Amino acid sequence: MRLAYPVRLDKRPDTVVATFPDIPEALTEGATEDEALAEAKDCLIAALGGYVHDGRAIPTPSPSDGTAELPLSDLVAAKVALYEAARTRQLDTSDLALRLGCPLRTVRRLLDVDARSRLHEVEAALHCLREHIPLAVSTA
Repeated sequence: MRLAYPVRLDKRPDTVVATFPDIPEALTEGATEDEALAEAKDCLIAALGGYVHDGRAIPTPSPSDGTAELPLSDLVAAKVALYEAARTRQLDTSDLALRLGCPLRTVRRLLDVDARSRLHEVEAALHCLREHIPLAVSTA
């Protein structure tokens, strides 16, 4: 599964600023482009966690216009997919726990983009909602 957000790098005299057109809350900087991109990945995940915490829809990544893209890890992308599947079905964490037959704390962990989870656990939760993780193989 590949979910990648375009990132724009703005070189300034003392720093490189990284922004995401689709996620305006994600803004960070670094001394170099590489450092800005490294910071941007953490910033993007934190911003997506904010969307989940606030119960907001996760913006769909826009097509790249030649700018760099930051892909989410498969686990974070799966958690985002699980969150969106539950949100569009108007299921809160309690409803989701009932559907999955697991404790509320487990559901919270599965939806927490910062929490360690196993991909197969998130995949099983998606399966209960009649969703799946698409598999794609591409060259780097």
